[in-house]
Amino acid sequence: MTFEACAALVERGDPDRFRVAMAAPPTARRVLFPLFAFNLEVARAPWVTREPMLAEMRLQWWRDVVETSAAGDPPPAHEVAGPLGALIREGRLDPATLDAIVQARRRDIEAEPFRPDDLRAYLEGTAGNLLWASAAALGEPSVHRDAVLQAGYAAGLSAWLQALPELAATGRGLVDESLPAIRALAEDGLSVLAQARRMRFGPGIPALRAASLAGTFLFRAKRDPEAVLEGRLSLAEVAKSSRLLWVTLKGSW
Repeated sequence: MTFEACAALVERGDPDRFRVAMAAPPTARRVLFPLFAFNLEVARAPWVTREPMLAEMRLQWWRDVVETSAAGDPPPAHEVAGPLGALIREGRLDPATLDAIVQARRRDIEAEPFRPDDLRAYLEGTAGNLLWASAAALGEPSVHRDAVLQAGYAAGLSAWLQALPELAATGRGLVDESLPAIRALAEDGLSVLAQARRMRFGPGIPALRAASLAGTFLFRAKRDPEAVLEGRLSLAEVAKSSRLLWVTLKGSW
């Protein structure tokens, strides 16, 4: 039940967010790694079993961890639940936001394609709430919550479009996977991201860097939606690292 275990889990399972955490100040990493590890565990829960009831039970277990910690009690012994629970008890993480992330992941249990409105609600509930939880934990004021959720939606959409071929193969793609429909999604994400970028953020900027590549991916999807369907939307790791280094040195996202 250590911070180091959370960092190792994120490094293996979510390298993009691992880089974001490592680019943040050491004090911020103490929050980001347990939070990102929690997100990874919750995101995996509906996928590790084909039995909907077992998936529901896994997600409920994490809801119970959050609820127990919010009540001031120690959570069950677990490499992520321990550090996460400590942050909740210290008031660093909002249990309501964490619970919303778990609830949103219930949609992954259903092997059903998304309509645009459903997809937006899902991505705001998952990636949006995660970005807000991390930014708020670093001190971003609540008045910026909506803008952070917008940035999170855009980041979530860019990641979701990169994974679309695999998702579609499991029945969790789009109801309409035409090129115009994909282009419209990318345009929506770019519009939302532009609105978020007009906000002057403060101490939460290290967390917001998780959305630093969203514009690049969404612009590519808009220009070449066929690349989304063919799984050609990814970037080389060196390009991702270079972009993160650039925005970190600039103090932006």
